[in-house]
Amino acid sequence: MKTYLITGGAGFYGSILKEELLKDGAFCVSIDLEADGYKAENFIAIQGDIRDTKLLKEVFGKYQFDAIFHCAALLAHEVKDADKLWTSNVDGTRNIVQFAIGNQCKKLLFISSNCLWGNNFDNLVTEDEIANPIEIYGKSKLEGEKILLENKDKLNSVIFRSPTIIDEGRLGLLSLLFEFIDENRKVPMAGNGENKYQFIYAKDMVQAMKSALHYDKTEIFNIGSDDVKSFNEVYRYVIEKAGSKSKLFHFPKGLMTLAMKICYFLKISPLGPYQYKMISANFVFDTSKIKKELNFKPTLTNEEMLLKSYTYYHENRKEIESRTNVSAHHKNAKMGVIKLLKWMM
Repeated sequence: MKTYLITGGAGFYGSILKEELLKDGAFCVSIDLEADGYKAENFIAIQGDIRDTKLLKEVFGKYQFDAIFHCAALLAHEVKDADKLWTSNVDGTRNIVQFAIGNQCKKLLFISSNCLWGNNFDNLVTEDEIANPIEIYGKSKLEGEKILLENKDKLNSVIFRSPTIIDEGRLGLLSLLFEFIDENRKVPMAGNGENKYQFIYAKDMVQAMKSALHYDKTEIFNIGSDDVKSFNEVYRYVIEKAGSKSKLFHFPKGLMTLAMKICYFLKISPLGPYQYKMISANFVFDTSKIKKELNFKPTLTNEEMLLKSYTYYHENRKEIESRTNVSAHHKNAKMGVIKLLKWMM
């Protein structure tokens, strides 16, 4: 039986990952800041902080891990304390790497981000594109990559540069969109809506990570969906399939971006620099490398996975709105000034 450590196992993606690994007969240990009520044979949940070296010493002293799935990360819209975000994402990663090396764990799988960039790309983005993050979350993910690459002779790491991971139950900032659709309101968009922005289906990410368990070197892979359509096409698909009466409403790009910048500066909007720069931009990864090296084959398109996520929201909205003490992607994001915009639409 394989034994795996999952950091962030109580989070949205970590919850899906652990279920899939347990189905395969693995023994899984999760460390997460949030409490994890999941119960299963061969699963241990530990509420704790990966910055806590005493805790990590106890965990690594008790279990011998065949691999580590490092999914834990704090998000920029989740915490107001920049130091906490940085130390959690960077120092926490360094701790995990050091304990892995010190305890003869040879494999680590790391979820990085497309937030390593904050600008429009008219072409597919390859792994060779120079990273240029514009906010602290992207910078922390880039630093995490550097830590892994610096230790490539001691630890076999596979780094997945991932866009937004979506499946049933994914909320966070997506809940803002879902609330507009669920209430049949006009959906505000920055620009003409013809830009394309890639997602990844959570279970496709799981399959890629499981394939990477057998990959014998440290490498960086882009991952994402195929056949990426414009936001206009994706949103209309979800609206139509949901039976909503919502329509798309396009604001001038420059005006909308300026308004979002001002609202962020005034701390009345959940949308930070990355969101207001990329909400009307193109960003699609070139995934040819991961398809060749890991035989990766995405199964759902953006519109299909977004519909799954919206349907879950629609069917569970009342319960979702009552949630507390869960990870950022398991609850609705705070609307802030967007609530005023909603009532205008």
